[in-house]
Amino acid sequence: MNRQILKLAIPSILANITIPLVGLVDTAIVGHISDAHAIGGIAIGTMLFDLLYWNFGFLRVGTSGMTAQAYGRNDREACARLLTQSVGIALSGALLIWLLQWVFVTGVLYLVPCSPEVDAFAREYFFIRVWAAPATLSLMAIKGWFIGMQDTVSPMMMDMLVNVLNMVVSYVLAVYTPIGALGVAYGTVVAQLTGLLLSVVILMTKYRMVWQGLSLRQLLRDMSGMGRLMSLNANLFVRSLCFMVVYVGFTSLSSKYGDTDLAVCSILMKLFMLVSYFVDGFAYAGEALVGKFIGEAKSTITNNQSPIATPPLTSAVRLLFIWSLGVGVVFTLLFALAYMPMYRAMTSDAIVLERLTHFTAWLIAMPIVSTLAFMWDGVYAGATAGKQIRNAMIWAAIGFLAGYWLSPAGWGTHALFVGYFLHLAARVVYLTAMWKRIQ
Repeated sequence: MNRQILKLAIPSILANITIPLVGLVDTAIVGHISDAHAIGGIAIGTMLFDLLYWNFGFLRVGTSGMTAQAYGRNDREACARLLTQSVGIALSGALLIWLLQWVFVTGVLYLVPCSPEVDAFAREYFFIRVWAAPATLSLMAIKGWFIGMQDTVSPMMMDMLVNVLNMVVSYVLAVYTPIGALGVAYGTVVAQLTGLLLSVVILMTKYRMVWQGLSLRQLLRDMSGMGRLMSLNANLFVRSLCFMVVYVGFTSLSSKYGDTDLAVCSILMKLFMLVSYFVDGFAYAGEALVGKFIGEAKSTITNNQSPIATPPLTSAVRLLFIWSLGVGVVFTLLFALAYMPMYRAMTSDAIVLERLTHFTAWLIAMPIVSTLAFMWDGVYAGATAGKQIRNAMIWAAIGFLAGYWLSPAGWGTHALFVGYFLHLAARVVYLTAMWKRIQ
């Protein structure tokens, strides 16, 4: 079982490591060839896409769980149909984005005050990069499908190609062509389209047997399956909105405490997210294995009293949590022993560095509880328990807001970290309590 877990987790971890490099390289390119307006425009433009695509995260999560269960049942037709339906939803979402792009940009930029120069650059960046929406959303669905098929190597190849090509093409276009700083937007479009092309090649070669003998009519005929996928995705969409309440709220509220505390919160959040790049690999493994074992159990059930909690499922969940807790312990020790070198790697501002030391306890406290929350997300995604995932995040958003608003006024920025910690704890407590019922 450990071998299966690591086989699925390690490729995802390797791919995740390349993700933060793209933003760093884009900022570095613009920072060296343009001015502060372009840097600010890139930051705002990237935020626009974060807000937009975050709400489509259900394409990956929902597809992976349902595909893993179909894989466990050895239902080849259902696997193929799920990919067709998920990509169809992705393309419909991309069309909606194209139709509403001007309204979305104008509305968000109205709420985010910035200079006319930053506003203009952010708009140009967005209206170029939005052409990649069909590829970006389709890649989410396809990545989820690969994970459900117990394959994390193909998504790793896609992510690495997209991220490395993004950096290279952005650099070439920005530095060596008249496009200038907007080359980073074109670089993203080229990378996403190339990644989609690679995914199609993998689907037509590595997974040729899945499609053989299936007609388009067969792939589209099962509307009940489509209804289940849409129901799951609706619950996951609500979950995404609640995530935005926490993460966008954290950044927005931190800005009211001044530039220094805003910088502190930004640096600490980036360090928190380092944990997710590693534990997400095990969460993806959880989606794949839990879904597969549930699918296998369902295929052998002969009466309504049979339990889904088979020995392989129980063993997989136990070992997944051991591995994820291991990640949490390692980061807890790392943060406790090397917090100052990590702070210095993020900033050289003496005032910010001094202020960061007041929040080190929060940095050390977060890894264990966050790894448990992320791991439960993967387990429940594999179980396609959409309502429970949704409810957990609703309680988490309430926990965040309650923790912040009920903290004593004198706590200042610490109140944000109280809320953030409570949002993680709420997810862990709720999902732990509900697991027996899910089984």
